[in-house]
Amino acid sequence: MARWCYRHRLVVLLLWVGALLGLGAAASTAGTDYANVFSLPNTDSKRAYDQMEKAFPERAGDTDTVVWKVDTGTVRDQSVQSRIQPALEKIDKMAGVGGVTSPYAGDRGAAQISANGKIAYAQITFAKQANAVPKQLVQDVVDTAQGAERGGLHVELGGQAIQRVQEPPTGLAEMIGILAAAVVLFLAFGSLFAMLLPIGIAIFGVGTGLFSTQLLSHVTSVPDLAPLLATLIGLGVGIDYALFIVTRHRRGILRGMDPEESAVTALNTSGRAVLFAGGTVCIALAGMLVTNLRFLDGVVIGTSLTVVFSVLAAVTLLPALLGFLGSRVLSRRQRRKLAAEGPEPERASGFAARWSASVQKRPRSIAVMALVVMAILAIPVLSLRLGATDQGNDDASTTTRKAYDLLAEGFGPGFNGPLQVVSTSGDTNKLVQGIRATDGVAQVAALPPAQGVTVIQVVPTTSPQSEKTDQLIDTLREKVIPDAGAQAHVGGVTAISKDFSTVTGDRLPLFIATIIGLGFLLLMVAFRSLVVPLTAALMNLIAAAASFGVLVAIFQWGWGLSLLGLGKEGPINAFLPVIMLSLLFGLSMDYQVFLVSRMHEEWVHTKDNARAVRVGLAETSRVINSAALIMVCVFLAFVLSGDSGAAMAGVGLAAAVALDAFILRTALVPAAMHLLGKSNWWLPAGLEKRLPHLAVEPAEEAESLPRASAGGPTVVHGFVRDAEGAPVDGAVLTLLSKGGRQLDRVTSLADGSYIVSVPAPGTYLLSATASSYGARARHILVTDEPLVHDLELTEGEVDAVN
Repeated sequence: MARWCYRHRLVVLLLWVGALLGLGAAASTAGTDYANVFSLPNTDSKRAYDQMEKAFPERAGDTDTVVWKVDTGTVRDQSVQSRIQPALEKIDKMAGVGGVTSPYAGDRGAAQISANGKIAYAQITFAKQANAVPKQLVQDVVDTAQGAERGGLHVELGGQAIQRVQEPPTGLAEMIGILAAAVVLFLAFGSLFAMLLPIGIAIFGVGTGLFSTQLLSHVTSVPDLAPLLATLIGLGVGIDYALFIVTRHRRGILRGMDPEESAVTALNTSGRAVLFAGGTVCIALAGMLVTNLRFLDGVVIGTSLTVVFSVLAAVTLLPALLGFLGSRVLSRRQRRKLAAEGPEPERASGFAARWSASVQKRPRSIAVMALVVMAILAIPVLSLRLGATDQGNDDASTTTRKAYDLLAEGFGPGFNGPLQVVSTSGDTNKLVQGIRATDGVAQVAALPPAQGVTVIQVVPTTSPQSEKTDQLIDTLREKVIPDAGAQAHVGGVTAISKDFSTVTGDRLPLFIATIIGLGFLLLMVAFRSLVVPLTAALMNLIAAAASFGVLVAIFQWGWGLSLLGLGKEGPINAFLPVIMLSLLFGLSMDYQVFLVSRMHEEWVHTKDNARAVRVGLAETSRVINSAALIMVCVFLAFVLSGDSGAAMAGVGLAAAVALDAFILRTALVPAAMHLLGKSNWWLPAGLEKRLPHLAVEPAEEAESLPRASAGGPTVVHGFVRDAEGAPVDGAVLTLLSKGGRQLDRVTSLADGSYIVSVPAPGTYLLSATASSYGARARHILVTDEPLVHDLELTEGEVDAVN
């Protein structure tokens, strides 16, 4: 497939451009129909809503507020009322609005004016919950209310429905993330064309994925959170997948391969790993479905679709673009050096090779240091509190944040999240008295009953995201309502958020077990090992704990939060663990696949665990770290989106990826694999026979080599020397078949001489290792005559065979 795409590059490019433009045009014509289907069956807040809907069908929906403040005089002045009252009456007549409670409506309305007379609010009750209210209706309400503003009179609106139309400017975070990624890519490649390739692939993948998701929103429920998260993950994986393939392709050209053959080889090795890694990301995302929260179904669709398109772009469009560039994928300096000096030798060098050798020499100390760092970062996770951030964390320029601040200023923070106690039987007066006497309650007001249902409005003294407000809800449900002998349920937006957090927390263990189990099975089949997937599962849990520790320290404890300009500290969004763990497990599996697939490739050839781990780390650590740095830049850019949920997800994922790549995959994983030795690759024989074969690396080519005759056994002999020509005593030489089967193993003598027996003419792999020296491996062609083959070992060198 790679060869076909390379040779028919213009056709492939036109097909992708046509797909992107076609989907874009269709999506633009159809528009968006995102809907937040939010249902929590069998919860107290849902029962409260159901009773409200039965008794007050036109007032069972979301309740939002219009808040106004005067600079001089009071809100009771006729000049103020003459502007506000007509606007409220117009809103009251809109289809879809259940009613408007004005502060100018008699004695009851007087409670909606602050003690100093400077601030007042009106309540707008929609006929439906916030996620089902049409955006156009909400926008009409906003425009009508803010149309009453004049000099000295400020009008703002708050509430869940209002928040849906106060979307921050789109595109800024994405552009900054792409620019940061471009800088990292240019530093890594030193070539403008090579830099543009991963970014182009990411744009095609994210573009087609987002347009497709937009079209699907017309036939299934997709929340408006889905495109944001799809962009977040799509940019990261799209750039990373192309980076892995382009790096392998450039290495092939530098080692003397024809550009076409190099592209085919890159796709047949790194491309396979990309397919496998993309599959693991989609499976991890699909793990969200086991939570049975319908709200997340559309998120799974949008993000998975974007990942699929990113993978398709990497394995079809990328080889086509490589065909257009040819050798220009290298920098000018590299092309001149290649022309003057010829192909580079097959060995890893520089810091990556030195670090790899250091991990091999001191695996215990490095593993302990990495574990200590991760454990310290994970400590804050012990105080993790799930909840919903309130509008006090919105961008300071939004009307919802301004309305929140005005209500808190005039009436106290609890006015931003009133509770609704819905009573269906019992002594309502006794219940009201019990609520009024409860600590943490600022105001209580019972509305006139209808059809045997009484709604009691309860205003807490604390903000919606405060832990004390959660404790108040528990007190009302577990003590106050039973003591009053009433049949009642606690509802409202704040109670719904609390119940969502509880449900999410209860289902989190099943979700984690599901994605860890699926990842374990995939890696076991891919690498024919029980220890490698078990190690990966443990590392994923460590990375998750440490990244959530960082998240708690910043957003819950408030450490450095002012630097981000994201409001005040509060709970971690309840939906974030599910989404973040899905993305984290998928992305960390990517790095595990790229790291271990190279180690496994070397293990198959040499059966030398130390060499396999050292070579795998030396050859992949640089590209994994570059990929992680790009991801961190993309994720951190979402702090600038103005959306507190996106910022929280961006910081959490950036921390997770950084810790996973820079500490786990380049230190703890290889150190642990050195300590475990050959048991890394252990798989019971019975299980080996029953497992299906899923090759991350290409299958070994069949041995089709010229044979002089049906020749019998022969030998390979020679000397092992160091760089100065001195003999190397005690070097271990291993002869392996092309499939990786060990055929003979000997140790060199004091003069460096060795001799290994060869069963028949053909191509074999001969490897040599010695303490304090690097390893050396070469393919050798043996005829029916003895072959003389000398080897030179260099201290500290890591020599890798593709």
